[in-house]
Amino acid sequence: MLFCAAMVFFLTSCGGNGSEEKASKDSAAAATDTAATTSTVAAPVNTIITTPENMVLVTHKVANFAKWLVAYEEHDSARLASGLHKYVIGRGLKDSNMVLIAMKADDIAKAKAFAKDPGLKKAMQKGGVTGAPMISFLTSTWQDTVTLSPGTLRSRTTFTVKDFDAWVKSFEEGKQERMDNGITDRVIGHDVDDNKKVSLVTAVSDTAKAFAYYKSDALKKRRAAGGVVGEPSRFLFTIVKRY
Repeated sequence: MLFCAAMVFFLTSCGGNGSEEKASKDSAAAATDTAATTSTVAAPVNTIITTPENMVLVTHKVANFAKWLVAYEEHDSARLASGLHKYVIGRGLKDSNMVLIAMKADDIAKAKAFAKDPGLKKAMQKGGVTGAPMISFLTSTWQDTVTLSPGTLRSRTTFTVKDFDAWVKSFEEGKQERMDNGITDRVIGHDVDDNKKVSLVTAVSDTAKAFAYYKSDALKKRRAAGGVVGEPSRFLFTIVKRY
């Protein structure tokens, strides 16, 4: 009897130590897994760029978009020689043959010289550009580069202000109002030679709300508060190619 009791005690003690050891290992493994999971969580990516950047925007009409795109890309070496880098291409909402080309510029002086080069005129003729192109030389002062869903509608608005810094302050105060109406900010910039000539690009997630807001008294008051002079010009487009 004493022998049996001793054996029971011995086996029970061994089993208890094994359970405690297993529990300890499980807890350590769980802690390691948690630490590993925590360490692999990526830090939020900052998509906002506030470093000024020179850009060239061109809008013009083409006879055939596919034909024009081939001619545009064939002329890339000439652009690169002038420090121009392809960025995005957009097509108009109302007229898909109205094209918007955005390029980044290393040197605005070279970019302006390129715009006057006879070779550019020949390339445009080859691509079927109709009418005179509208070329803008801009300094982007703020950009949000977060990726949006393909086909997201965008609006490029140009207008004149009394004072750029005062307008920016007023514009920032209206951010929530724009968001409530399906509008998010994408690019803020101005003419390289005159910061009173503003170029603004926004994205539209709710066309019904946004289009109503464009005509609203609330937006008129917001413009007046920001010192906007006259009526803005708006071009609605979607990005069809990004480089």
